[in-house]
Order: sequence, then structure tokens, then C-alpha cells
Amino acid sequence: MLETLKQWDRDLFVYLNSIGIERFDGFWIYATKIESWTPLFIFFILLIFYYYKGKKGVVVFLMGLLTFVITFLFTSIVKDYVARLRPNNVEAFAELIRILQKPTSYSFFSGHASSSFSITTFMVLVLRKFTKWIYLAYLWPLIFVMSRIYVGVHYPSDILVGALVGTVFAFIFYFLCKKITNRVEAKND
Repeated sequence: MLETLKQWDRDLFVYLNSIGIERFDGFWIYATKIESWTPLFIFFILLIFYYYKGKKGVVVFLMGLLTFVITFLFTSIVKDYVARLRPNNVEAFAELIRILQKPTSYSFFSGHASSSFSITTFMVLVLRKFTKWIYLAYLWPLIFVMSRIYVGVHYPSDILVGALVGTVFAFIFYFLCKKITNRVEAKND
């Protein structure tokens, strides 16, 4: 059963990677870089301090930052423990896939998926009562993680598990954030 799932994962990866079009390579290489999304992060920070004033804004910002840091550290530990080779480092795929990046770190699970889904989910949870437009923020992690398949460095299972892990961490830190902001609010009353 496990071998069948692995084969489906590899087959789906090869298929998704192969539908890439060369003239869009520049876009996907740009989209896969975390620094390309800096304006979005600045926008998230501005939204936090616009909707949450004073100490509550600081708490929400710091909890969002902590969500990212803990998710990133957990992802790094799991990657080193599982030690799954990235598709771009598997010789059997050399002739089958398009490789636009060549990282040598491990693949399972995707740090791009876990971090982007943790940040986005946290932001949606803290801002959804203020604006329904915040749900559009999920466009970022969807583009971000698809870029990882397109450039040849992650299997679909890496992305799915990373997205799930990031989402779980976001919910955990959201509930902690809510408790802390409620205490801050109670002290101010």
C-alpha cells in the first residue's frame, strides 16, 4: 500500500512538473523565492496594526512571528529526520522532469508549504472578523507551493503535509494569541 502511494506521488509529480511552459519559467522562479513576497508580509503587518491597536497589536504581531519561527524549526527537524531526497536529486527523474532549481536539502515536508500556510492561516484567523477579503491571502500559498512542483523540488505529498502542518500550527498559535489578547484587554478595562 505504501509503495502504491509513493508511486502515485511520483507519477503526479512528474505529470504536474511536465505541464510547465518555458516562457513562464521566470515567473515561477520569481514566485518561489520568499523575498519576492516581502510586500505581502509588510501588508500583513500593516493590517495587524490597523485592526489591533496598542499592546494587542504587538501581541498579535509577535504571535504571528512565533507561529512562523516554530513552524520553520519543526519543519527543519522533520526534514533532517525523514531525509527524503528532493525530486531534482533523484537520478531516475533526470530525463523525466524539468529542473529549474537545485537545492540539496531534504524534501519532506515542504518548508514553503508549512510556513506559507501557517502565516496565511494565522492572518486569516486574526483578521476574518474585520474583513472577509483576507481570505484572498490564500492565493499566496497556493502560488508559492505550486512553484515548488514547477521548479522540480517537491512532491505533491511534501506540499500537502507541509500545508497541513502549517495550518495546525496556525490554529494552535491563534488560540494562544486569543487568550493573551483577552488578558491584555481585561487589564486595560
